[in-house]
Amino acid sequence: MGEQFQTIDQVKASAIDMAVKFGPKLVVAGLILFVGYLAARWAGNMLCRVLARFKLEPPVRALLERFTQILVFALFAIMAMQNLGVELLPLVAGLGVAGAGMALALQGVLGNVAAGLTIIFTQPFHIGDYISIGNEEGEVLDINLFSTTLGHLDRSKVIIPNRKIVGEILHNCGQIRRLALSVGIAYGSDIDTALRLIHDILNTNPRVLTTPTPIVGVARLADSSVSLNINPWVAVPDFEIATSEINKAVLEVFRAQNIAIPFPQREVRMVQTT
Repeated sequence: MGEQFQTIDQVKASAIDMAVKFGPKLVVAGLILFVGYLAARWAGNMLCRVLARFKLEPPVRALLERFTQILVFALFAIMAMQNLGVELLPLVAGLGVAGAGMALALQGVLGNVAAGLTIIFTQPFHIGDYISIGNEEGEVLDINLFSTTLGHLDRSKVIIPNRKIVGEILHNCGQIRRLALSVGIAYGSDIDTALRLIHDILNTNPRVLTTPTPIVGVARLADSSVSLNINPWVAVPDFEIATSEINKAVLEVFRAQNIAIPFPQREVRMVQTT
């Protein structure tokens, strides 16, 4: 029993000695980390205020803010470890080896990050643009380090890894799209009147943009009708509803003005040979 009590006393003495020796250093290290957290937040907020004066995309501002916060906090963390007497050189070497192993294991993730940085800084498209890449297209809703999110008119979303975007052929429509509408009228109808009525419809529709100027004209002479092109520009969110409104208005106005929209016709002649 005496030996057990002696062992317990030794453990208590060692714990007290460790607390006396490292306790103040732990408290100081904790204070350094707390001050570093506050300093990192302050530096990030200050950087945001400075970047607000420049025309930068939200993902770029968020990336720079996060990088600044991590950098400031890392400096305070190094100070805290030095206060505890930690040897930084072996620690850095160990982190380097671990980082190399993680890089090999996370090649796909790091590829997305590299591609995300390329997209953020080269800015081939912006949030709100309508883009088409590969077999996917839609309005850009979000850009981050790992992926880009596209939105469709049916409110579904497509999340594309950034490495699938960089290096591919990209079609960027910007924040407006051109409608590719057409209507056929009979050969006996007044072409000038039909074109004027279409222009009136476009001028009265609030979704149609005045700049660029809408293009309306004779597209081709078909077998049973004269095909008229209707190509106005609208904002990306108005693409579907504007298509419906213009088609409906053209049909109603042509009916009211007796401009015929002929059905496809074929004339078949039976030739009897003897």
